[in-house]
Amino acid sequence: MDHDGLRVAITGAARGTGRRLAEAFAERGAQVFLSARDLAAARRVAEAINRRGAGRAEAYSCDLAVPDSVRGFAATLADRTSHLDVLVNNGAAYVEGDDLADVSDDVIENVMAAGGTGTVLLTKHLLSLLRASSRPDVVNMISACGEVGHRRSGAHPAFYAAKHAHAGFAEILSHRLRPEGIRVISLFPPDFVQDGPRRADADLAAQSVVDCVVFAVGQPRDCFIREFHFEQVRTHS
Repeated sequence: MDHDGLRVAITGAARGTGRRLAEAFAERGAQVFLSARDLAAARRVAEAINRRGAGRAEAYSCDLAVPDSVRGFAATLADRTSHLDVLVNNGAAYVEGDDLADVSDDVIENVMAAGGTGTVLLTKHLLSLLRASSRPDVVNMISACGEVGHRRSGAHPAFYAAKHAHAGFAEILSHRLRPEGIRVISLFPPDFVQDGPRRADADLAAQSVVDCVVFAVGQPRDCFIREFHFEQVRTHS
């Protein structure tokens, strides 16, 4: 699928699924603006992508838990490009724990700030660049933890709360931006693995999630895929 020339911003792109997303878009010819808290790690990803010679990548610092960092990243992109075709809200702080007391107050604050406030602020400050695109998409990498009634993850309750905030934001954003032709695409994968056999009896693999994003973004503009929901392996229940 050809994404030649698309301008794509991805948060949390220094490792894991974020890195895979950056690589997938760049392999198809996109110009990728990748961000992460760890700028050095983001730069290594960008350098690796640029050595392959398809699309191009640039690395930026953005800590979603720090509003000034979010605004700074958005301002830098506004200076760097006249429009943005795809924003992938991927960055989030994951933490495990059954009990609220399993983590400190600072950790809870960071999880909520990054997954909730930071994502809303970044989308807000990049919306003018998206509106300047002829084919704008906002992709939300949420989690099954953001689904009502989901209880099968080992994530801390604060992560559940942050993902419910992200899900609520995505739902109303989809409704309100639809008349402008801005597609809001949300994914709700269960806990998944970075590498796996990609069989029906195995855990969902990160590359399968990435393939869903690439597929949805590549659809004609009359096709609004609002959400992806996934089944988990039954033996894990």
